[in-house]
Amino acid sequence: MDKTKILFVCMGNICRSPSAEAVFTGLVKNNGFAKKFEIDSAGTIGYHAGESADRRMQTHATKRGYNLTSISRAVNPDTDFDYFDMIIGMDDENMHALKQMARNDADLKKLYKMTDFSLEMKYSEVPDPYYGGDAGFELVLDLLEDSCQGLLEHVQKQ
Repeated sequence: MDKTKILFVCMGNICRSPSAEAVFTGLVKNNGFAKKFEIDSAGTIGYHAGESADRRMQTHATKRGYNLTSISRAVNPDTDFDYFDMIIGMDDENMHALKQMARNDADLKKLYKMTDFSLEMKYSEVPDPYYGGDAGFELVLDLLEDSCQGLLEHVQKQ
């Protein structure tokens, strides 16, 4: 059976998308589905390419048992749209950028917004915590835990 390949995307790939990658990786591992998924993250811009996740995000994620190991990279439309089954943006700005990168209707059909999978939390986006305080990083993790559970349920129904 083929793996479901998921790419999480935020702007710089140092806060939200590497956190989504770690949360979803932990969720599928804890549920015995690790071999059924390939999970990665990227940014709509390459400004932080080659960098680790934001230290503050890492600190908050570690407190919840998540290890943010990914290294930032930019979305590559020529390979990522072909390779991944689902490309999931964190907010409307990321979704707009991803739609601009899409080469055709098949690419557009792979795009989803993270909060579309929310089960309980009522947010339309995963907000960027970069310029905020601790509460912003905690909110991101709360939203990702909720939405990743919904994403797993969505994929299992397919």
